Amino acid sequence: MQRTRVDAVFAGRVQAMPGDGRPTGIFKTVVVEPVRVGIEGLEIDAQADRRVHGGPEKAVHHFPAKNLLRLRAAFPAVAARLVPGSLGENLSTAAWDEAEVCIGDVYRLGSVRLQLNQPRSPCWKIDARFGVDGMTRFVAEHGIAGWYYRVLEPGSFAAGDVLMLEERAADAVSLREYWDLHAATRPDLAAVRRVVDAPGLAPDKRARWQQRLEWLQANG
Repeated sequence: MQRTRVDAVFAGRVQAMPGDGRPTGIFKTVVVEPVRVGIEGLEIDAQADRRVHGGPEKAVHHFPAKNLLRLRAAFPAVAARLVPGSLGENLSTAAWDEAEVCIGDVYRLGSVRLQLNQPRSPCWKIDARFGVDGMTRFVAEHGIAGWYYRVLEPGSFAAGDVLMLEERAADAVSLREYWDLHAATRPDLAAVRRVVDAPGLAPDKRARWQQRLEWLQANG
């Protein structure tokens, strides 16, 4: 079974973006002790804009450290600041990336049961956080924003716990496939149907893919 160690857990409070003033929850600090996790995420974590962050469908954000290597290479001026926790994530692992995880995957971490239900969609706060233009666009274009879990069973977890895959659908869609299809102008209809039918996909994402499928069928 697929498994990896969680190297660090992060949480934070809402604060003003330096030089900007708008509220943000992107600044996180390391959590050493076990943390309670409910349906809406880590109990000690906070999000500024609940329309696009947090809540049951975006309860826990996982950003793999592998992706930091690509960001450092693309943005050398801020490479020293691109460290685990700096993208606003809750979980950091040295292993895995978007090619190795799938929509609908069910994992166990500590006593918490999680389901991967969607990729993260990067926002303006990444550029503002690092004071550079184009990082958000780079993250979006390369599909390296990490992913969200919904919480199936609340409990607690801590850094050092093993994240273990418990369930994966037979025809699961990896996040790399998801992003490749997202970028395609005329994606294969069967591939789009796989995304629409992916078990565990967040409802709003499923609705958008269903709309795209219907448009493609009508304009084939």
